[in-house]
Amino acid sequence: MKFLISFESTAQEMANNPVGVDNTFRKKIDREEFLQRARERERQEQEEDERRRSKGKGPPVQRKPLKQRDYEIDLESRLGKTQVVTPIAPLSQQAGYYCSVCECVVKDSANYLDHINGKKHQRALGMSMRVERASLEQVQQRFELLKKRKPAGSFSEKDLDERIQKQQEEEEERKRLKRERKKEKKEKEKAALQDQEDVDPDIAAMMGFGGFGTSKK
Repeated sequence: MKFLISFESTAQEMANNPVGVDNTFRKKIDREEFLQRARERERQEQEEDERRRSKGKGPPVQRKPLKQRDYEIDLESRLGKTQVVTPIAPLSQQAGYYCSVCECVVKDSANYLDHINGKKHQRALGMSMRVERASLEQVQQRFELLKKRKPAGSFSEKDLDERIQKQQEEEEERKRLKRERKKEKKEKEKAALQDQEDVDPDIAAMMGFGGFGTSKK
């Protein structure tokens, strides 16, 4: 009885719906709307790319060439010392080597040297990784400075002549020893060939020395 009632109610609902009306509750996609959204999103992305490119087209940053440090690097003042480290301590008081320019902590001295000589640190100091080309005047001034630092009488032309003469004597001694070794080797080979010629071939063959001779016929 229940089955008949439900069937009749369903038939009555179908009869009430007009012919040609979609009553399947299926969601339809408006292609024109989604196409318009895609075009709008693509336009916004293109504008964003153009904005980024326009920002990157600014004048290049002129950096100074590398310069020699005018201070000594402290790597040994904290060796052998005990330090209490807390999570809330500032970077300058944490364990390791603190770089105030880049505001970072490096755990050991080797990595700290790599850091301060690296590209990132030098850029933070306003310098590039290129070395300035020295002029002739700068080289001459450098030589003059080194001459002033050297104590008087530490080196003379006489010392240079003595060094050159000593080096030549050592070279001649090496050549003489080499000739003597070569001559001694030839004499040994000649004596071995003479001994082989003095031995009777039959006796040498019986003793197993027949292979010592030359293979040339």
